Parts: sequence; structure tokens; C-alpha cells
Amino acid sequence: MLVKRLRPAPAVVLSDIQLVNAYAAGDELAFETLLHRHKRKVWSHIYLMVRDREITEDLFQEAFIKVVHHLKAGKYNEEGKFLPWVMRIAHNLVIDHFRRNKKMPSARSTEEHDVFATIAQGGLNVEQRMVNTQIDDDVRKLIEQLPEEQREVVIMRTYLSMSFKEIAEHTGVSINTALGRMRYALINMRKLIQKHQMQLERA
Repeated sequence: MLVKRLRPAPAVVLSDIQLVNAYAAGDELAFETLLHRHKRKVWSHIYLMVRDREITEDLFQEAFIKVVHHLKAGKYNEEGKFLPWVMRIAHNLVIDHFRRNKKMPSARSTEEHDVFATIAQGGLNVEQRMVNTQIDDDVRKLIEQLPEEQREVVIMRTYLSMSFKEIAEHTGVSINTALGRMRYALINMRKLIQKHQMQLERA
């Protein structure tokens, strides 16, 4: 009697949201799968911004610690958008890193200067520094409200001093597209400034 050799059933590939739900239900392996699936992209993204392996590793670990805390606390509500959500967390940690090291946004053109103008804080009194710190926080909040593609360009351009050629190469778009995203980001930020009647004049 011949016995047919059965082929193993193909492995079922779960979506990110399925893995998130499984992890929330107590399946620790589900998170390991998510980490393995997105580790390279998140790590590379952070490294491109900070250009330091040790700092990248620290920020990467911190990012996924935040991810774990949010998932366990039931704060994840962006169904189907797990990777962009993680990227935003990583972006914010990179911004925090540069702010702690006093690497604030620098103006590259007259247009950008309107929103991102900065001055050296040496010699400022306590009140002036408090005003400037509040402005930096407000600018960060504005950036966080931008669409993902615009936010990415703004961070690379203003916080990392990358050229539009470098931004285009990193994001896989043309230089004109990168320029367009920056232009629309500035337009959107000005609208938000007007909407919330924000004052971004430094001391």
C-alpha cells in the first residue's frame, strides 16, 4: 500500500493588527513576531537620523518599550497602521534626543525661517529660556500633527540638516516631491498656528 507524502500546510501569516490583538490577549510570541518583522526598518530609520549605532540601539530599545507599554495599557487604537505608529514613536524619541542635546531646528531658507527660526540661548535669562522652551514644545506639537510623509521631511530637513537630495534618496521620491512635501508641511503648520492663535516669537 502506497502512502502519499503529505505536504505541510503553508504557514499562516498574520497581519500586524492580528498580532497586536494576539499580544493583547497574552500571546508573547506575537510581539516577537512584530518585532522581528519591523526591527530592521525602524532601526535603520533611527540610525539614518542620529548616525550613531549606540544611540540608535538605545532609542530603538526605548521605542519598543513604549510600544509594549501602550499595547499592554490598551492605548493602541490605530488599526492597520502599526508600523507608522511605531515610526512616530521613534521620531518623537529622536526629537527628544536632539532637544536634550540642544540641537534645535535650524533655518535653511526665508520660508522655513518663519516657523523654525531659532537663536542661541547663551546669555538668556530664566524667563527667556522658559519662553523659548515652550516655543520648541509648540513646534514639536505642530510637527506631530502633520501627515506622515510631511512630518518625515520636516524632521529630516530641520532637525537633521539633510539636503533635499538626501531626503529624496532616503524616502525614495524625487527631489521635487520632497520639496513639495516640505512646502505643504509649512503651509499646514501656518494654518495650525493661525487656528490655535499660537505665538512663536522667541525671547
